[in-house]
Amino acid sequence: MIFEHKSVLLEETIDSLDIKPDGIYVDGTLGGGGHASQVCRHLSSKGKLIGIDQDQDAIKAASERLSEFGEKVTIVRDNYQKIKQILSELGIEKVEGIYLDLGVSSYQLDTASRGFSYREDDAPLDMRMDVRNPRTAADIVNEYGEIELYHIIRDYGEERFAKNIAKHIVRARQEKRIETTGQLREIIKAAIPMKMRVTGGHPAKRTFQAIRIELNHELDVLSDSIDTMIDLLKPKGRLSIITFHSLEDRIVKNRFRENENPCVCPPDFPVCMCGRISKGKVITRKPIVPGEKEIEENKRAKSSKLRVFERAL
Repeated sequence: MIFEHKSVLLEETIDSLDIKPDGIYVDGTLGGGGHASQVCRHLSSKGKLIGIDQDQDAIKAASERLSEFGEKVTIVRDNYQKIKQILSELGIEKVEGIYLDLGVSSYQLDTASRGFSYREDDAPLDMRMDVRNPRTAADIVNEYGEIELYHIIRDYGEERFAKNIAKHIVRARQEKRIETTGQLREIIKAAIPMKMRVTGGHPAKRTFQAIRIELNHELDVLSDSIDTMIDLLKPKGRLSIITFHSLEDRIVKNRFRENENPCVCPPDFPVCMCGRISKGKVITRKPIVPGEKEIEENKRAKSSKLRVFERAL
C-alpha cells in the first residue's frame, strides 16, 4: 500500500516557522514527508532538514519523497523524545525551528495490518507506531486489570462509559483472548447503550484512541519533550505543534504558557523571587484551525489545531 497522508494545516505550518533559508529545521513526526518537502523548498543549499519518525513505513516513504533534496535532508528512525540526543550525534547544538504533526497518519489508519482502525474486522489488534515495540494493543486489552483499563479509557479516551467498557473487556477475555480489532469493537458496542451508539459517534473511537495513546506513551512523550525542544531553539526560533484532540492540545497550551510565564511567586509579591526567566512567547493566543475548504477536502483535518512558540532573544 502506498504511504498516503494529506498534510494538515500545511501552509499555516510553513508560515508559522518563519523559515530562514540557511537554517536548520527538525520535523519530529516526519510521516510521508508532506510538511518536510515544503520546508525543504524554502531552504537554500546551506539549509538543512532533520526528519525523525519511528515508523519504518514512514521512513521508507519519506526517503523516496525527499530524495530530490539530496544532502539537505537527514532522516533518523527514532522517537522525537530523543531529539536532543539525535541532534548532538549530528553535531548540531541549536536549530531555527522544530515542528510536530501529532496523531495517526492516514496510511496507518487505512492499513488494516497495523490495527489502528476500529472499522476493520479481522485486523490484528496492534496499534504500534514503532513495530520494534514488543508490546501491542492486544497485550494491553488482555493483560491490564479492569481498574487500569477503566482509567486509561476514561482519561485518554474521555469516554463516559469507560467503567462498563472495561468490565465488558475483562468478561470477554475470560472466555477467549481478544486478538482482532473487530472483536474489540463489538465488545465496546455491547457496553454502550443503544441510543448513545446512534447519537454519540462511532462507539469504539474513544476507546481505540485511549489504548493507542497508552501503548505508544503519546501524551507522556509530548509533555516530556516540549521544554527540551524549546531549549534547542536559537533566538527567534519557533516550535510549531499540530494536535488532533483536546488532551494533546491542553498539554501544548499549558507547556507553552509555562515557558512564557514560568514565575511561581505568589501574586501579591512585589517582585519575582523565584528567579525563573521566560524562554520566549506564545505566538498563537488562539490556536490556528483549518478553514472550511481544507475540512471539505480532508475530513481528518477537522479537529486539528496549530500552536506556535517563539524562543526569546
